[in-house]
Amino acid sequence: MEGLEQIAFQIITAVGTARSCYIEAIQEAKKGNFEKAEQMIKDGEEAFSGGHDVHLQLLTREANGESAVSILIIHAEDQLMSAEGFHTIAQEFIDLYKKLGK
Repeated sequence: MEGLEQIAFQIITAVGTARSCYIEAIQEAKKGNFEKAEQMIKDGEEAFSGGHDVHLQLLTREANGESAVSILIIHAEDQLMSAEGFHTIAQEFIDLYKKLGK
């Protein structure tokens, strides 16, 4: 179980960072700092990619019959999906604030 816990925490850490970046991107866009907002989106995408890669490893293990489901893994996957949703929302807010600023 220790290996699965480590994988779960790697996913949670990476996508938690991504979600924070996306929220900060919205806040920067609201202030009109679009360059900073775009940078935060890029930083978030990089962090998310790391979490997604670890998740893919987990799915590969599952497909090979090497892992078991745990509440912690379910939580990690929930966080992954939440961060992905925040990415979409952040992009939409940045576009909206750009239009409002014109």
